[in-house]
Amino acid sequence: MRVGSERRGRGLASGIAVAALASLLIAAPPAHSTPAVSRDAETVAGWVRTTGDNQGTPFAIVDKKAAAVHIFDADGKRRASSPILLGLAKGDHSVPGIGERQMADIRDDERTTPAGRFVSEPGRNLSGEDIVWVDYDAAVSMHRVRATNKAERRLERLATPTAADNRISYGCINVPAAFYDAHVKPSFGTAKAVIYVLPETRPASTLFETPTAQAR
Repeated sequence: MRVGSERRGRGLASGIAVAALASLLIAAPPAHSTPAVSRDAETVAGWVRTTGDNQGTPFAIVDKKAAAVHIFDADGKRRASSPILLGLAKGDHSVPGIGERQMADIRDDERTTPAGRFVSEPGRNLSGEDIVWVDYDAAVSMHRVRATNKAERRLERLATPTAADNRISYGCINVPAAFYDAHVKPSFGTAKAVIYVLPETRPASTLFETPTAQAR
């Protein structure tokens, strides 16, 4: 299990005691509806089922355009979906070396959630909170939404019916606390798995060998 360092600020809340942090991990208000599976997400899910690219592990598809995550079991059956919060800036790459920088040194335009196929790994931050590493080198994790900065309105953003206001994080994927405990932690919190993050600046077929990509 990997433990975050002070410089991996995206997944951290250093200096806050575990008990104090836990009191801030309030479940988001219920979303207006369960996110639908987009055509791109369904295409990638079908490709995973056909090819076995998930290698017998549960997998998740993060749809940045829809600000949604879909959780699948090892056989490719969708188990749950939820709205999510993403990096403030649109983009499909992380700035080189960003995982070693302090949060205060990261510009708004650098706050991206990278796209691609990631082998996830369970871990903890310095405050003892369990998280799921998506891209450890870039300090991108999936974790419970934190309501520490009221001005960011993270809980309210999750509850709105549109994806337009779901860009606020430093790159991490924020999910409602109740959804994390019910679906993310059981599937990704004990062993390595696979997380597919769909791109938002180019077609998904440019990253994944889906039938569309193979036909090009």
